[in-house]
Amino acid sequence: MENWKKLKDCKKIVIKVGTSTLSYPNGRINYQKVVRLAGTLAGIQKAGRNLILVSSGAIAVGAGRLGLASRPSDLAGKQALAALGQAELIRIYRRFFEVKNQPIAQVLLTKDIVVNTVRRENAKNTLNELIKMNIIPIINENDTVATDEIEFGDNDTLSAYVAELTGADLLVLMSDIDGLYSSDPKHNPEADIIPVVHEITTELEDLATGTRSGFGTGGMTTKITASRICCNAGIKVVITNGSNPEILWKLLSGKVAGTLFTSKLDSKVHKANK
Repeated sequence: MENWKKLKDCKKIVIKVGTSTLSYPNGRINYQKVVRLAGTLAGIQKAGRNLILVSSGAIAVGAGRLGLASRPSDLAGKQALAALGQAELIRIYRRFFEVKNQPIAQVLLTKDIVVNTVRRENAKNTLNELIKMNIIPIINENDTVATDEIEFGDNDTLSAYVAELTGADLLVLMSDIDGLYSSDPKHNPEADIIPVVHEITTELEDLATGTRSGFGTGGMTTKITASRICCNAGIKVVITNGSNPEILWKLLSGKVAGTLFTSKLDSKVHKANK
C-alpha cells in the first residue's frame, strides 16, 4: 500500500515496547526477547535511522526480583518496585546493547516536564543532543515520584508526547496484538486487521478496549489516544506485534505489518484525492 511505502523515508522514530513484549505471562523478564530487541534496534540505528526507545517493564522487573505474582495496588508499593526495577531494567538493556557496540542513555520523565515550557525545552534539547551523539535514549515514566498530578499513566501516551517533543517522523507501538481489528477477534474469528486509518472517528474508538495484563497498563484505548496526539502533530503511528522485534525491518521497508495511522497532513491529502 502506498501509505506504508512512505515509512521507508522516516528517519527519526520512537519505538514503544510494552511490558508484555519484554516478559513472560507471569511478569518475569524474557531475556531472549530483550536480546532480539536490542539487536534489531542497534541494527536499524546503524543503518542510518535515529531511534528513541520508550520502554515499560520497570515495575514488572522489580516484582520479578522479589518473586511477586502481581504488581501491588498501592502507590507506595508500585513506586518502590519501580525504583528497584528501573535500575535492573537499564542494566539489562545496557548489557545487550553493548554487545552490539550501541551506546544508550536513560531518561525518566513526568508529565510536568512536557507541559512546563522551560522543562520541555530542556528535555527536548537533551534528547536531540543524545540523538546527534548516536546514542539511543531509553525513556520511561519516572514512576518512583509520579503522582496523579504529574503522571502520564501509561507509556503509550508517554511515547506520543516524546514523539511530538522530538519532532519524530514515526511512532511504533509494539505490543501483544497485531494491530487494530475490525471487531473483537476473541469473539469474532472473521475479524480483520485494519491496515490503514486515515481518521480517528467515534466508530473507530468504539472498537478499542481497555484490556490489561497483570503487570502492564493500557490497551487499545491508550493506543488510539496516542495515535490521535501524534496524527494531530503530523506524525505517523504504527501498531504492530512486538513478539518478533524483527518486524521493524519489515515495516520500515514499506511493507504492511499491522495498522498504520496516517498523519493529519496525509489524511488531508487522502480526502482531497477521494
